[in-house]
Amino acid sequence: MFLPTTAKEVRALGWDYLDVILFTGDAYIDHPSFGAAVIGRLLEAEGLRVAIVPQPNWRDDLRDFTKLGAPRLFFGVTAGAMDSMVNHYTANLRLRSNDAYTAGGKAGFRPDRAVTVYTRILKRLYPHTPVVIGGIEASLRRLTHYDYWSDSLHPSILIDSGADLLIYGMGERVVQQVAKAMRNGFNAKLLRKIKQVGFIADDDYVARLENKIELHSYEECLKSKKAFGENFVVEETQSNLLDPAAVLVERTGDRCVVINPANTTLTTEELDRSFDLPYERAPHPRYRGKGDIPAWEMIKFSVNIHRGCFGGCSFCTISAHQGKFINSRSEESILREVEAITKMPDFRGHISDIGAPSANMYRMGGRDRSICAKCRRPSCLHPKICPNLNNDHRPLLALYEKIRAVKGVKKACIGSGIRYDLFDDSPYFETVVRHHTSGRLKVAPEHTEDKVLMLMRKPPFAMFERLNGRFREICRREGLNFQLIPYFISSHPGCTEQDMRALSQKVLGRLHFNLEQVQDLTPTPMTLSSVMFWTGENPYTGERLYVARNQEDKKRQKSYFFRR
Repeated sequence: MFLPTTAKEVRALGWDYLDVILFTGDAYIDHPSFGAAVIGRLLEAEGLRVAIVPQPNWRDDLRDFTKLGAPRLFFGVTAGAMDSMVNHYTANLRLRSNDAYTAGGKAGFRPDRAVTVYTRILKRLYPHTPVVIGGIEASLRRLTHYDYWSDSLHPSILIDSGADLLIYGMGERVVQQVAKAMRNGFNAKLLRKIKQVGFIADDDYVARLENKIELHSYEECLKSKKAFGENFVVEETQSNLLDPAAVLVERTGDRCVVINPANTTLTTEELDRSFDLPYERAPHPRYRGKGDIPAWEMIKFSVNIHRGCFGGCSFCTISAHQGKFINSRSEESILREVEAITKMPDFRGHISDIGAPSANMYRMGGRDRSICAKCRRPSCLHPKICPNLNNDHRPLLALYEKIRAVKGVKKACIGSGIRYDLFDDSPYFETVVRHHTSGRLKVAPEHTEDKVLMLMRKPPFAMFERLNGRFREICRREGLNFQLIPYFISSHPGCTEQDMRALSQKVLGRLHFNLEQVQDLTPTPMTLSSVMFWTGENPYTGERLYVARNQEDKKRQKSYFFRR
């Protein structure tokens, strides 16, 4: 059964109250790829009565916010699987005409800054019921951040929204702890002891904290871009520690935003439990006749094999949200999901993606964890691969072989991007090309010029050129008419028109690629790229950088992707 979404569905279960009500900006798809479903199922497994209100109407008489009443424990709020501003606007700030997380792909079913809008409504209607915010939008706005859409600094989303508690990162373990702490009402003393949460406190509370780092205040960041950059260095460093211990404190006016340190990564057993919950693996029946949900159509025959990414790319939010350390599912859990997919009525034998944030980091990590415990690098691959990193692809190759052997699987493809700086002469790449490519293999060189790639924390372009040559050689030998699909970015801080001209000459001219996967940089909160975009300098080195900030400059840079 799906989690209930209406009062009628609640009554059909024989319930006369709810413990938790979740509000999400996405359509409700009961599948482990969608956060509200995961959180709902985890709380349900703890014996709680949970309902989901997907895409509530915030414009009318607010009946979607009142139809289920107040929960016994708390309201949970998420913008959905995407940041609502990224979901709504292109890099040149034009409103998108579609939404992949809505039935029929229709736009307009969630507000800008959805977490803040939903939370303010709930606090106005139910001032005495706690609101807990989470998901990517809340997570990346947990402290002062650059907001590209208003071209200004915003304070913590806790300040703007009025939420009682923020869960950042992947929230499975944390939300269960929060629910337990609230079983007998809102207990601030218990809640403030939980790792990976944020809240607003007063000076007396902060004064009693022993292991804390006081960041520059929001007001100081408004006055000084250097102060904002210094804050980011601390935040990124702390979020990439194996076992962080320091509490971050950032003042805004007379209030203090307190961010407790993150948990260690989930164990394999914890992650398996999250994926093995009794999902319906389908959109809720309420969407019948309203058109396909594009995000669901894209992932319904795919399998996520791990969390986290140790690439540390400057423009990417994965390590800030999921963490740097890889958390892999067991083979047994993955194979159970593959078998479940083969039983879906419209499955025709093709797994669309055996993937993850980076497809080929399964079961990778430091050989000596004591060295990892001391490490403060944001990337295990940049500026060069860490000598302590175990990048053995054999466990992944063994998993691929077992997936290929599952009855009903004709082909299992790699749809996620692979990190080609993780393998050299290993048989991994040939195996992927021969057995796991649909005809188009995605990789992400992002640029060609070394100085830009250094700022992006990406490997030299020569490595991509070697990969391209190897790809073509394998295809010739095996008689495969496949394409290598490279991703590129324009307007990254430090990238000039001269750099884009050089990219165009190398990629379109010498290598003869017809580019499809290209994008103009959208600076998203809590990334190094967004900090460099706003401040005009690298906060780690103080180096001043050219930044294509106005829309005409950005359009001009992107135009080089299509020149000959």
